[in-house]
This record gives sequence, structure tokens and C-alpha cells, in this order.
Amino acid sequence: MSEFVAELIGTMILIIFGGGVVGGVVLKKSKAEGTGWVLITIGWGLAVAMGVYAVGNFTGAHINPAVTIGFAAAGEFPWAKVPMYVSAQMIGAFIGGVIVFLNYLPHWRETKDQGAKLAVFATDPAVRSPFSNLLSEMIGTFVLLLGLMFIGANEFTEGLNPLIVGALIVAIGMSLGGATGYAINPARDLGPRIAHALLPIPGKGSSDWGYAWIPVAGPILGGVYGAVFYQAIFLGNFSALFWIMSGFVVILIIGATNIELKKNDSAEDELNKKIV
Repeated sequence: MSEFVAELIGTMILIIFGGGVVGGVVLKKSKAEGTGWVLITIGWGLAVAMGVYAVGNFTGAHINPAVTIGFAAAGEFPWAKVPMYVSAQMIGAFIGGVIVFLNYLPHWRETKDQGAKLAVFATDPAVRSPFSNLLSEMIGTFVLLLGLMFIGANEFTEGLNPLIVGALIVAIGMSLGGATGYAINPARDLGPRIAHALLPIPGKGSSDWGYAWIPVAGPILGGVYGAVFYQAIFLGNFSALFWIMSGFVVILIIGATNIELKKNDSAEDELNKKIV
């Protein structure tokens, strides 16, 4: 199997199981309807584990552009292969989204909530605030790349490694995912979002393209920073990219915090006016 086909199939498997569990939870008249966030996080963890088991021996099973780009930024993966890997991941994610659509064919008509339909394919924030949402996606993917570096997840020769990676995904989802739905993977969000836009889903509504850049940019930035942070702090390789990314992260943290503080002050002022 070629590396292109392997990354395509691995990412497709990821979306079939990951998008599938979301569909089961949020779509009307599904037998899993309403089972909640814990089931979704476990489902995504198993989705990653199955994708890794499927193609790990062929490519290391990146199945995530943020992982591919992060490893390349850290010197762990050749930049020349990045376009091929990312293209395969995007196509696989799109196909996975189509398969999830087919699996739940009768349920789209039964489900009136347009947001629920989109959630099967793509993420959206619990509270829409672009800089904070971007920061959340960066934090989640930063932790992902650090975790992969910790457990040596680029060498899938030990039988338990994929399950450990799956457990890492569950932990990120349960601990950090409540803010944005934790895309932590540009292909996971953008590929199925394109599928949502193109598929004949009854009453589907908007694909929310105004938000779509955040689950692409956030994971890439967080993944690169996680990889170069590991190289710098754990291996002593302080690259120029590490310092540039560190400066960017500090600026983003300050900016996002200031925006939220101003929103809090405005909300308090409005409340005080109503009381008076």
C-alpha cells in the first residue's frame, strides 16, 4: 500500500468512527440519541486507535495535518512529503464524511436542528469568541503533539501504542474539548465540512464557513508549537521557530484574555444599568 492510500484510508476510518459516534448521539431517532459527551470522547479515542492500527505500519498513521506539519517543523518528518500526506488526509476525511451521511440516511429528515446536523461533520464553539476559540484549539493540539512525542507515537511497532494514543484523544476531549468540540485536526473538520456543504442533506442549513478557519489554523499552530516546544524543552534544541511561536502564543494569550475581560466588564455594566 502506498503512503498516500494509507493516510487516506486511516483518516477515512477516523471520520467514519468519529463522525459516526456524533451522529449516533445527536441525530433524532438514533438508538444512541442523547447519550452525551462522554460517549463522543470515547468514540473519537477509539476512532483514532482504529485508524492507527489500520495504517500505522505503512506511514506511522499521522491521519492529521497538524501532526504531519508539526513533525516536519521539528525535523522528524521530511517537508517534501507534507503536501502528499495532507492531501490524502483531506480526501480521506471527505470520504469518511460521505460514508457517515449514508449510514444515517433516514435520520437527516427526522432531525430538524441544523446545528446538530452540522455537528456530525464539523466542530463549532460552545461560546463563539474567535481569539479564545483559536487559543483553545491551539492548546488541545499542543497537548496532542506533546503527548505523541512523549509516547513515541511516530513508531507504531508496539501493539499498545495505538490504544495509548486513543486514550490521549479521550483525555483531551474530556478535559479540553468542551470549549470548541476539539477538532485538533484540520482534516477532521474541513474535509467533512466540505462534505456537509456538498451533500443533499435535508434542511441542513449553513456549513458555518465563517468559523471554519479556526479548526484549521488553531491545530496547525498548536501542533507546530507542541513539536518545537518538545524539541526545545526536552531535547535542548532551541530553534528560531520555537522563539517565534512562543512570542506569538504570548501575544495571543494576552489578546484573548483582554477581549474576554472587556466582555465581562461590558456584561457587568449592562447588569448594573438594569439594576439601577
